[in-house]
Amino acid sequence: MAIVDLVMPKLGESIMEATILKWHKKPGDSVKMDETVLEIATDKVDSEVPSTAAGTIKELLFKENDVVAVGAVIAQIETTVGAVSAVPEPEITPQPAESVTEEAEIPYTPAQVNTANMNGNGGANRFYSPLVLNIAGSEGVALAELESIHGSGNEGRVTKKDILQYVEDKKSGKVKPAATVIAAPPAAPKAEPVAPAPARMEQPAVKPAIVPDYTGANVEIIEMDRMRKVIAKHMVDSKHTSPHVTSFAEADVTNMVLWREQAKKEFERRENTKLTFTPLFIDCIVRVMKKYPIINSSVDGERIIIKKDLNIGMATALPSGNLIVPVIKNADYLNLVGLSKQVNMLAENARNNKLRPDDTQGGTFTLTNVGTFGSLMGTPIINQPQVAILAVGAIKKRPVVIETPQGDTIGIRHMMYLSLSYDHRIVDGSAGASFLTAVAREFEAWDTERNW
Repeated sequence: MAIVDLVMPKLGESIMEATILKWHKKPGDSVKMDETVLEIATDKVDSEVPSTAAGTIKELLFKENDVVAVGAVIAQIETTVGAVSAVPEPEITPQPAESVTEEAEIPYTPAQVNTANMNGNGGANRFYSPLVLNIAGSEGVALAELESIHGSGNEGRVTKKDILQYVEDKKSGKVKPAATVIAAPPAAPKAEPVAPAPARMEQPAVKPAIVPDYTGANVEIIEMDRMRKVIAKHMVDSKHTSPHVTSFAEADVTNMVLWREQAKKEFERRENTKLTFTPLFIDCIVRVMKKYPIINSSVDGERIIIKKDLNIGMATALPSGNLIVPVIKNADYLNLVGLSKQVNMLAENARNNKLRPDDTQGGTFTLTNVGTFGSLMGTPIINQPQVAILAVGAIKKRPVVIETPQGDTIGIRHMMYLSLSYDHRIVDGSAGASFLTAVAREFEAWDTERNW
């Protein structure tokens, strides 16, 4: 008999850990090759992990709801085939072999990190993955230093990138190691009389939180599902992180509406995909973003990180009512056909729960269409760690004043409100408003003679 290690698969370039949602097998159960062993979650995307061998489950090394680093052994399978330690590669993302071996090369030396009282978490309920602890141990990073590192991962967790950056900054002298504070012994009392200390104001006692009792009340209680909890925390964290400012603009999108109405049937016939407004909006947005690079950035402490890739997230409603934001990578390299195919494919996969974990990672700017639900405008919350999000409202026919060489006239036009929420730490009102105005003008200047 031989033992095969089942490891946490790599589910995307930027995903370093996943949460175990449910085990489908228990020790002693038989398992077939490619049979589902467990379900995992990364942010809002759930995936199934298949077995890499046929045999019997010998041991499960983690419990449900544990957060596990990519590449960590999560179960062992007893089989008659020669012993192999393999990384399963689900269909969702093919993965190069070196992505796991690179992490395995770091020896685990926990003696330098006090993990006795951690139980997988830091002193402030922070989770540290085995990979982070490996690196901390090998680099001599103490627990107090780990707790001081700002985590860029899900729920503020410290990722491999964070710990490696900290080690690099520490070696270059940019940061100082956390100092151990030793309490000084009490001073001996002096013989001479001491003036009485001023009366200290008593602090009011902290009252315990009152848990509402709904017994007998005419209410319906609904427990939040996992995705709703993730969304709720993400929104609160964003408000706590970024000082939000929202600017508004109005756009006359008559040219865009008329062009789409004329082109959509032929477009669908030739390209076998629908032509919605979303790819048209994105086509305009990416052109303007190149003129305002601050909009495509993030904040890292006191550093501004300008992103060179234009990865546009599009907020998508799910049948459950929750929202998810799949990302169109390198949107500025796609024409209207490519954008339309990407938009429709990601939206369809989202509605059918077929998104890959990497499909929601790496966004640098987000577009949300609140007009889909009939809203004229909205004040969207920034999708961290981005610094801006654009909302487009419903397109409505309204009488407006039209300027012509012959004078002003009133006409029926297709009008739409746009709203941009941005992080006021680095995006000033002038930059935010100028970007929004430029997007509105780009919408209005849509070429009615263009080909896709």
